[in-house]
Amino acid sequence: MHWLLSGPLSTEKLTVNIAGLPVSLQGKKLVQLSDFHYDGLRLSEEMLEKAIAVTNEAKPDLILLTGDYVTDDPTPIHQLILRLKHLQSRSGIYAALGNHDIHYKNAKSEITDALTSIGIHVLWNEIAYPLGKELPLVGLADSWSREFNPLPVMNQLNPDTPCIVLSHNPDTAETLQAWRVDLQLSGHTHGGQIVIPGLGPAALIYSKIAKNIPLAVRRRVPFLEVNVSVVKHWEWAQGFHRIGKNQMYVNRGLGTYLPGRLFCRPEVTIITLQSE
Repeated sequence: MHWLLSGPLSTEKLTVNIAGLPVSLQGKKLVQLSDFHYDGLRLSEEMLEKAIAVTNEAKPDLILLTGDYVTDDPTPIHQLILRLKHLQSRSGIYAALGNHDIHYKNAKSEITDALTSIGIHVLWNEIAYPLGKELPLVGLADSWSREFNPLPVMNQLNPDTPCIVLSHNPDTAETLQAWRVDLQLSGHTHGGQIVIPGLGPAALIYSKIAKNIPLAVRRRVPFLEVNVSVVKHWEWAQGFHRIGKNQMYVNRGLGTYLPGRLFCRPEVTIITLQSE
């Protein structure tokens, strides 16, 4: 299905301003990859190879992965890591897990162990310091898991210190307004997959009018009926957003679900940090 309305890979570049960013971290380059759904169906080898090449060509200081490496069965992770081991970063590769990574019993541990085996650091309600103590990196449990509880993790941080948060589901930005988050990186939505130019994701449009459509009619549109519940905030389905005082970028992902993508290309995101 990866050839069906997937579209060519897009490289998105942006600069994110962070208040109080130390001089030593000015110009640091991050690359975000998300939502691989590597299962032999939803992501082509050609697309994955291109995404890895684009990432390495950027010569990133840090590579950040934001979940959904597989779809349901975790077994394909063992083939995926044979590709991901070619990723190159000056300060390492860090990852959060998504809802599909914890779908099956023991999937979380199998995927975590596989990623760890090639040097990828998986953060599950943890804080790391790949760029030093002046810019903590937080990886949260997936919001659909019972272990999603940002409070004890985020309360460890000094509010005067900038931080980056990896959280698969962008809806968590609503909860995270209670803390300082200079950059939240999320995925999960695939950008909405079907986007109406000038109007936004089809799921956002549908969610606004669904309450006025009889249930019997809604059931005849299975794709929208199911996928509209993926997130609450479809307005955050892709790109850069300010939520209160915090900032978030939502990656459109690499994998593609039926019925495919329309005006919503898979992406690699290259982010440069600078002081506000």
